[in-house]
Amino acid sequence: MKKNTLLNSQLSALVASLGHTDEITLADAGLPVPAHVQRIDLAVSPGLPDLEGTLTALLSELQLEAVVLATEIKTASPALHQRLLAQIATAARAQARDISVSYLSHTEFKQRNGHSRAVVRTGECTPYANLILCAGVPF
Repeated sequence: MKKNTLLNSQLSALVASLGHTDEITLADAGLPVPAHVQRIDLAVSPGLPDLEGTLTALLSELQLEAVVLATEIKTASPALHQRLLAQIATAARAQARDISVSYLSHTEFKQRNGHSRAVVRTGECTPYANLILCAGVPF
């Protein structure tokens, strides 16, 4: 049995399959998932699992180069926005590489979401609690 943080077999396989610049969308419970994109549905009930805990687990194994957020998170969910930026900064220090953060309108975010290798749906119910994670390389 795997003993690292990322125990979910679908998530672990997804991270192992990523190449440089591949993207994963980490989503709240309401983000639409395009029919052609793999859905990894972790949602159990509102708030379970939450976005931040799921991000922590993913970052235990994912080399991250960039993150994309919806611009609306800044005003609709400022506390979550700040906590996510702190998590990203911690990940950047841990991997000794910068992680760029950019923003798109929520409409543009949903369109870009269609280019992700997978959408990981959480039970998060905070408005605009979605991130696109862009894979980096550890060398």
